[in-house]
Amino acid sequence: MNAGRLVILGATGDLTGRYLLPALCELLAGGCLPPDLDIIGVARDRWDDQEFRSHASARLDRHAGGESRSHRDALVRRLRYVAGDVADPAVLRTVAHGAAGPVVAYLALPPAVFAPAIAGLAAAGLGSGNRVVVEKPFGQDLASARDLNALLDRHFSESDVFRMDHFLGKQTVQNILGLRFANRLFAPLWNAEHVERVDIVWDETVALEGRAGYYDHTGALRDMIQNHLLQLLCLVAMERPGGLGEGPLRDAKVDVLRSVRRLQPQEVERHALRARYTAGAVGGRQIPDYAAEPGVDPARGTETFAHATLFVDNERWAGVPFGLRTGKALGRDCREVRIEFRPVERLPFGQADHPGPNVLTLAMDPDRLVVDLALNGAGDPFCLDPARWQLELAPQELSAYARLLLDVIDGDPALSIRGDEAEESWSIVEPILSAWGDGAAPLRHYPAGSEGPS
Repeated sequence: MNAGRLVILGATGDLTGRYLLPALCELLAGGCLPPDLDIIGVARDRWDDQEFRSHASARLDRHAGGESRSHRDALVRRLRYVAGDVADPAVLRTVAHGAAGPVVAYLALPPAVFAPAIAGLAAAGLGSGNRVVVEKPFGQDLASARDLNALLDRHFSESDVFRMDHFLGKQTVQNILGLRFANRLFAPLWNAEHVERVDIVWDETVALEGRAGYYDHTGALRDMIQNHLLQLLCLVAMERPGGLGEGPLRDAKVDVLRSVRRLQPQEVERHALRARYTAGAVGGRQIPDYAAEPGVDPARGTETFAHATLFVDNERWAGVPFGLRTGKALGRDCREVRIEFRPVERLPFGQADHPGPNVLTLAMDPDRLVVDLALNGAGDPFCLDPARWQLELAPQELSAYARLLLDVIDGDPALSIRGDEAEESWSIVEPILSAWGDGAAPLRHYPAGSEGPS
């Protein structure tokens, strides 16, 4: 059932201006935004409707410049605003009054405000039967994730809770399913007998960019691996689901997470690496030492680079390492899933140096499919040369945020994170975090603009 009203709690914040308003504008431009959907922003700023619309218009000019002026203006005219405490039941009753259908409460808020806002929604009568959207990070550890899940469970049904991970709306991420399960070329090879290793990489040239208040308390492992990259691991490793509805798809992902080996403290130094960038240059920009960035506490030891090698202990993947890597202020952007296949045995070719393994790469931003092969060379036909086949994927019709926001409005939670998924993900990374906190692995360093730590 389509929602009747979208209430954005934290409507004047960066997440709303950078992601939600552009996504709404994109849906409107594509004819996907229900014409009767009310959109109301709530925040503490003492503004009226017109002041909020002016703010929203400026943010759309900055972050949704690809949409036409007429579409941006049309969205702005639909916006209303209520000033007040996002956790105050009286304020929330006001914004929900008269809604023609389920109310979607989008928590575009700092994580510390999630619990008070959820309690306020329940006290205002906006619990079960309505919807709530929670942005990552979903907790800071396993205990806080369980507490947040328990609070949500008291007031909402699981199908009304949307834990947002915009990675699941990306075209290449969704293409993993089609590639695996709709192509006989790959389906029989997708197992430990044929796959040597899997690498899931999200390297960024962007540095801290003024986000110390959030990032210095979070770090790379929590910020990226605990949610985004583990979700990619699920799609790569899961068994064929019985369907793509919310139940079978999410069940299959949880089965993978439960099969991931939890690292013991003595294994962490061997299988997990952390590092932090020092001063350097990225694309001609001078990047200061992370420890010298405003708002950073150097003693906290926050990592800006994390690499974890995990193992999925089931029949399909026994012994195959899954490398999950992410870092900031690196020399190049690299966002990809890389499947490396085992070498062919007993080659009839006499050359000593094979040109390299067969590799299937699913690259993101831009989206493309790359296959590395070995073929007969142009000179000696009995020597092998490397060959690469590359397919550029057409841009998806909706951006990741717009796609997932449309699912929320339509009430389809298949691409949101279920509560047990979030808890299982925390149970995988928590032993690493605990071991790092006990000094089990040194904090290494790498210059900004480099390839990362050796």
